[in-house]
This record gives sequence, structure tokens and C-alpha cells, in this order.
Amino acid sequence: MCRFPTAFIFIVLSLSACHTSTEGLSESIAPSNITGPAASTIAGDMAARYAEQAGSTGATIRLHSEASDFAVAFEAALKGWGYVVVTDDKQIKGPNNTERVELAYSLVSIDGQVLARLSTDTLELGRAYTVTNSVATPASPLSLMKRN
Repeated sequence: MCRFPTAFIFIVLSLSACHTSTEGLSESIAPSNITGPAASTIAGDMAARYAEQAGSTGATIRLHSEASDFAVAFEAALKGWGYVVVTDDKQIKGPNNTERVELAYSLVSIDGQVLARLSTDTLELGRAYTVTNSVATPASPLSLMKRN
């Protein structure tokens, strides 16, 4: 008897049970071992992929305040793409009351790779990176999910 259909059904059901509500994104996290050039490379690449998919820089991006190397590099990379970035809860709207986009990220080290994920109400981006000697290189294609 083939176990593939059973395994496939289990995986599909597991994934469909994942909570995908966008009401309040999770806190942004980056492990402390992702530092320096690796953090900067991942931040720059993910900001570029976000800019490609999100398009307009008219919205103000709200990030959760965090002091990791990745957080600092990611904020700088987004600003380099022309986005207004705020980390203070008091700054709900950007210049001229523009739309606010809450953006959360997570970096997780697993099996010698770093899995990076960006989330907004309408967009999810993910990519795996290999980090060796403080150098990060993409190890997977970009994963993209858009919501209406």
C-alpha cells in the first residue's frame, strides 16, 4: 500500500490548519548570531524583494522596535528603497497621512541555514540563506504569497 497519499493529505491538512489571520502581526525577531555582513546581506536582499513585490513607496512602514544587527540593516535597506520607516507606536501615519503598512519579519536558524520571512497584511515573502564565515548567500528561490 502506498503511503504517499496519506502523507500528502496529512501535510495539506496541517498546513491548512495554520493560523493565517493578519489581525496583528507577530513581533519581529532575529537571532543574535546573525550579525554583521550576513545580517546586512539578508536585510538588503529581503528589502529589495519586498520593494519588487509591494511596489509603491507611498506607504509608511511600521516595524517593531528591535536592536539586532538585522533590524538596523533592514530599516536602512527599506529607507534606501525610498520607504518611510517608523518604529514608534505614536507615529501611526507618515507624512501627509499616508497609508501605514505593518511589516513583521523573522529569522530562524535551522540545519545550518537561516530562514527569513517578511509578513504584511497582504504579502508574505520567504527565503532560505546559507551563512558561512559571516557571508550569507541565497539557498532557495523566493517564496511569495499575496492576499487580497
